[in-house]
Amino acid sequence: MTDDQGPQRAGPRMRALVQHSDRGPSDLILHEDQQRPRPGPDDYLVRVEAAGVNFADTMQTRGSYGGGPRPPYPAGFEAVGEIVAVGSRVAGPLPTGTRIVGTGPGAFAQFLAMPAAGVLPIPDNWTSAAALGMVLNWGTALAALRPMGMITPGDTVLIHAAAGGVGQPAVRLARHFGARVIATASVSKHPAVRAAGADDVLDRDHPDLAAEILRRTDGVDLVLDSVGRTSVPVSLGVARPYTGRVIVFGTASGPAAVSMEKMIFEHPVQLKGLHIGSLATSAPALYRNVLAELTDLIRLGVYPPGRPEIHPLADGPRVLADLEAGRTTGKQALDPWR
Repeated sequence: MTDDQGPQRAGPRMRALVQHSDRGPSDLILHEDQQRPRPGPDDYLVRVEAAGVNFADTMQTRGSYGGGPRPPYPAGFEAVGEIVAVGSRVAGPLPTGTRIVGTGPGAFAQFLAMPAAGVLPIPDNWTSAAALGMVLNWGTALAALRPMGMITPGDTVLIHAAAGGVGQPAVRLARHFGARVIATASVSKHPAVRAAGADDVLDRDHPDLAAEILRRTDGVDLVLDSVGRTSVPVSLGVARPYTGRVIVFGTASGPAAVSMEKMIFEHPVQLKGLHIGSLATSAPALYRNVLAELTDLIRLGVYPPGRPEIHPLADGPRVLADLEAGRTTGKQALDPWR
């Protein structure tokens, strides 16, 4: 079915969470009669079965996410669900009824217009919720390790925030690629990180984290850093001179200032930025390679079905507040029909 004006068999309204200010998750309000989106010519219209909650969502609620929407706006950007309509310009479209995972603005809702270029079908034997994170979390982890991080067997890899939505996949993938994994996380989350396969797990609040890492290693080949201000000095300090790679893909603790003078004279390492959405639009061939490799990893059993903790849509503000405060472990999700 192709319908750029939206599905005719459904009504025009839906439930959705709308962010009304830059004051944080407390101003994320449930609307019972939000206008249902219409898919553009390059979109699928998806009946959302579960929406992923990510740290970027908390940053958007405070207006600190670069290029993020301005309030009021329908919140969320990651979802899984069933295709109910297909835009007229979608090339080789998947049929209606196909379950897919992908991203698009306004995912904390019952229906979402999702750009077709970045979606993946959900494996037949998986629940829809199990696929949350496939494109966003696992895609980011794989892109950081492979095309950006150039991981090789025998590398020592440092992964900050290793208990998070990207951190746990990164630990699993780094081990699969033959690396030794040093991970950081709050102490209460160490069991989850060890279960993911980390060789060493350190307290993120260790008073001299860089020295402790260097005590255990002779330098790190690759660092995955999604924390920012509090972790980037550690990342630069432990990466091997010249050959060490530091991949920055988040600023959970705030932006970090990097001195060019220090990069030249104290930390001559390879510093790279990564945003999976920007990768999809700026380097589409590279992005498609990442998605293809994810499919292979699922087939090989390296990437198992996820087990997100699913909450009713109305609990979204609380879930985002808990994520922002570091009170969650693993993937969190919202059910827009509950």
